[in-house]
Amino acid sequence: MVGPRPGKQGSDRTETRVFYRLPSARPLRMACLSFFRMSLDAPQPLSVPGAGLRFGLVAARFNPALVDALAARATATLGAAGVPPASIEIIRVPGSHEVPWAAQRLAASGRFHAIIALGVLIAGDTNHHEMVGDAVAHALMRVSLDTRVPVINGVIVVNNREQAEARVTGTHDRGAEFAAAALEMAALHQTLS
Repeated sequence: MVGPRPGKQGSDRTETRVFYRLPSARPLRMACLSFFRMSLDAPQPLSVPGAGLRFGLVAARFNPALVDALAARATATLGAAGVPPASIEIIRVPGSHEVPWAAQRLAASGRFHAIIALGVLIAGDTNHHEMVGDAVAHALMRVSLDTRVPVINGVIVVNNREQAEARVTGTHDRGAEFAAAALEMAALHQTLS
């Protein structure tokens, strides 16, 4: 921690005292690079047969092209696992902040083995996107724990549109990852119920 300490009485000078020091910037930089590398290192999805499983999908209407692409990739992944379209109920809400309420209603209905919550929050001039993303993440976890239905947090929080596109329509394919997680958790939910 670095803090100012007044200089001599009557002096305008201050000196800075260092209370702790990192050994060097290199380990910190390497830790940050490892973190980002790890965040892109998703587990290999398990092969989960989707026949007999029902899914609720809640998607924000904000950033429609991006959220629509997430939803399309998620439903395609569910379909490829054998989930019929009639076993996927899609609910649209105005924005990501409204996603937890709709997810809670779907989960509380008892009709679904898992819920997938989708949205895209892109930074503007303030950190509002981070505050909404945080609130949504906490609310979705609360929904999952309160209803005992797995809720997959597919609300992406990014700094710019390029990052969003990379995660939605680019190489990362988060929609498929969210669906794979939902399949795995739905099967687990069915096993443990």
